[in-house]
Amino acid sequence: MSQDDPGIDLATSLGYLLKEASSALRAAMEEVLRPLGMTVTHYSCLELLAQRPGSSNSELARGAFVTRQSMNVLLQALERDGFVVRPAEAPVGKALPTRLTPRGRRRLEKASAAVRSVEVRMLSGLTDDERAAASRILRSMVRSLRGGDGAEMDRTVPPT
Repeated sequence: MSQDDPGIDLATSLGYLLKEASSALRAAMEEVLRPLGMTVTHYSCLELLAQRPGSSNSELARGAFVTRQSMNVLLQALERDGFVVRPAEAPVGKALPTRLTPRGRRRLEKASAAVRSVEVRMLSGLTDDERAAASRILRSMVRSLRGGDGAEMDRTVPPT
């Protein structure tokens, strides 16, 4: 199909296939996280905090691909449930650095194992070389769409 054609051939559209894969991955992750009382966004937030302690609401929102408002609501719930702690006042500026509690780390360990099982299943039909190629190709696509050198991608790629 050329660019002059009025529509997209969904059977051959790589963008459509990527969206389908993304939806399937999210559904599989939600399925294994649900018994833990978590969503993909909950998990992403905890994983980001484990890797980047002290992250702000804005940093977490970018990393989990949600709005700052949605992340703030999530952080309030996680704080209420004892999974994270935030200072009452910002030490500098307005950002409240968030940290995992021991309870949050224990929950994250269970969630990470569940999510790893999904990724193993997703990649089970690929060889090591195919996995490396897929990763390289997807990173190149993200860089091309963002128009950058990829440095910002390293900050925003959510954990899987």
